[in-house]
Amino acid sequence: MAFAGLLAACTTLGPDYREPEVSWLADWQTDLYGQVANPQQQAAVDLRFWWQVFDDPTLNELIETARRVNPGLQIAGLRILESRAQLGIAGSSLYPQRQQVSGEAIYTDTRQNGGGVDNDDSFARYQTGFDIGWELDFWGRFRRGIESADAAFFASITNQQDVQVLLAAQVADLYFSYRTTRALIEIARKNADIQRRSLEITERLFRGGQQSELDLQQAKAQYLTTLSSVPPLEIQLTQVRNALATLLARPPGDIPELATAAKELPSVPNAEIDAIPARLLARRPDIRTAAWQVAAQSAQIGIAEADYYPAISLLGTVNWSGSTASGVPDTTLLGAGPSLTWNVFDHGRIANNVRLQDARLQQAIEGFQNRVLQAAQEIDSAAISVVKTHELEAMLVQSVAAAERSLELATKLYVEGYADFSRVLDAQRSVFSQSTNELANRGNHISAIISLYKALGGGWQETPIEQLVPESTRETMRERSDWGDLLTAPLPVPPEASSSYPGAAK
Repeated sequence: MAFAGLLAACTTLGPDYREPEVSWLADWQTDLYGQVANPQQQAAVDLRFWWQVFDDPTLNELIETARRVNPGLQIAGLRILESRAQLGIAGSSLYPQRQQVSGEAIYTDTRQNGGGVDNDDSFARYQTGFDIGWELDFWGRFRRGIESADAAFFASITNQQDVQVLLAAQVADLYFSYRTTRALIEIARKNADIQRRSLEITERLFRGGQQSELDLQQAKAQYLTTLSSVPPLEIQLTQVRNALATLLARPPGDIPELATAAKELPSVPNAEIDAIPARLLARRPDIRTAAWQVAAQSAQIGIAEADYYPAISLLGTVNWSGSTASGVPDTTLLGAGPSLTWNVFDHGRIANNVRLQDARLQQAIEGFQNRVLQAAQEIDSAAISVVKTHELEAMLVQSVAAAERSLELATKLYVEGYADFSRVLDAQRSVFSQSTNELANRGNHISAIISLYKALGGGWQETPIEQLVPESTRETMRERSDWGDLLTAPLPVPPEASSSYPGAAK
């Protein structure tokens, strides 16, 4: 009856978790939403696979490959297994914390010689026992520990989802950066060929005495300047390719999939989203991770406050001892009873630990608020980039056409002797510059679309337990340690935004 009364009187110290409020989020909506969304085509885009808007089989293959083999994503999966084991450790605290079997055996041989006495006495002593100690969760210390470990477990799951978001965006960005750089090299070589032909014309005219050496040297300088822009681009191309290879868990070198990539960059005029940005922002994996980190830290305050109060335990012991010595009887000892331990004088240690945990909680809350602000900034900045690079594209296409026509006319007038060579040089520079700008803007537009889908939290999906890490890795872990069912039991789905703690994960 006393034990039942103790359990009934148990309380849980510390604040209950409530997700931090973001007062402006419910009403926030980027002014550019109407410009980056296409209401007639909203249903056609699945944010989990947003890269399919580019309709590029090579990109699809690279992202799927990265999701299978990327080391960073596998590490995030292993952290889920780590936090699952940590949750198991926390859960075990609700049961008797000490359950020990002990035993010992001692052989004693006593010899006494001298004084006419020769005594040889030997005997053995043996003892075995079982001790149990159970600290009652009177103040909720262990329940708060489970709550904290549970929140950390969910945080590890949403963190793995966030790594998926980052990985898909990185692969897509590097892939199109590679294609853009490759196209810039082609433009530079194409313009160098045009300038080389002009150099040949000026050289022929100079040798015929029809033009001065100045035209020849200017043509040569411009041709070599354009040609010299290729090596830096080739360096950049290799660096981008190597970065992509790293994401694919490959050593630096050729990536066969890139050989099948189209040379022309895709034309994707707009991004398509199927929900208001504020709602998508609240579901971003990194926002959910920040919220679970707040929950995990909130429970630490209750754990710290429990040190103010006595630790109440139930103790029990069973011991049996015996000896082969004559006249020594075997003994059986049974013992049980409560125990109380109380840190009465701690010189401010407990109070300061509570303050420390509370300060960390406030830091986590501020971190959550800041993460939401940064997410809103990312969405708005990416949206304006999508809109403005699309607007700029039409102007740059026209400017390229005008520059090419200008070069055609300037070259004709120069050959016919109606214009000096400086106009040809200016036209050539304009063609090269405008062609480069137009292509770079197309690459920037694609990068902005990628950034927008990333900012909206697209690119993740729930990962089955068997796909967190490769089977070969899980088999190695099984051979090293007994993982029980932790490598096979399905993962829980982390609850979305909630005003209270959703309960322990299973």
